Amino acid sequence: MKKQRLTSASLSLLTLTVLPFAAACGSEKDGGGSQTVGTGTGSGTSEVTGVHWIVDDLTADGKKSEAPAGAWLKIDKNGKVSGNLGCNGFGAEATVDGDEVSFVELLSTDMGCANDTMAFEGSFSQALRQGPLTAKATEAAKNTRQLTFTAKSGDTIHLTEEKAAPLYGTKWTVTTVGATGDGDSQAVAPLPSGAEAYLVLDQKKGTVSGKAGCNNVSAEATVSDGDITFGSPATTRRMCDGSLMEVEKELLKIFDGKTAYKIDHRGLSLTSANGTTVSAIAAD
Repeated sequence: MKKQRLTSASLSLLTLTVLPFAAACGSEKDGGGSQTVGTGTGSGTSEVTGVHWIVDDLTADGKKSEAPAGAWLKIDKNGKVSGNLGCNGFGAEATVDGDEVSFVELLSTDMGCANDTMAFEGSFSQALRQGPLTAKATEAAKNTRQLTFTAKSGDTIHLTEEKAAPLYGTKWTVTTVGATGDGDSQAVAPLPSGAEAYLVLDQKKGTVSGKAGCNNVSAEATVSDGDITFGSPATTRRMCDGSLMEVEKELLKIFDGKTAYKIDHRGLSLTSANGTTVSAIAAD
């Protein structure tokens, strides 16, 4: 099964069908009602919350398991938890008090995954339920932080901070292109096999360049107040398969006009005045 890194934007789609953890992820019921981030006097709150943490590995019952690509979690300032177990998206409530973190009301989507991924998801969800977990944040390379959750049982979860992608200089790989139709309905489709589409904005030059599915594309680009105003696109003249040319035709509709943009960690969404919508993720 092909794995892909899931962003916060993609989680919002997954949680449309949110279900309680399946048996593979544990069947116990969490006690207590919803809780929020505490105001403990320790340094844990500021070190743990508001950070997009990539899960590196988990040690449970003395056995260490590497996390699947795409496993992550984030606790916002109100104690809302979002993340991905490795395949399924999940949400929860968290209380942070000093260096102790408790997760309750864990819910996840219910997609079928590879056996090894499901095994990790089960262990990961159980480890999160063992709270309160002791959290310890340390400085790491490249101005990032690492976080370790330790349960009273000795189980540990290691995580590393992942910075949000900047608008400029990032290679934004296009994943879907769509259009808003009558009645605000949307027809959004992933790119067909063989399509290569990405955009890179250059702040100094005031330009955007990349590929539109088949051909290279470039244009002027002015960014202000959540909008990007693209100039008329200049493209190469290569002919490709019909499906690739159709993607290119749709993607080029965002040019020569104002397009609203939004960055959600490592996801970028573009919505032009003519209703064209584009989703992209930051390339690793």
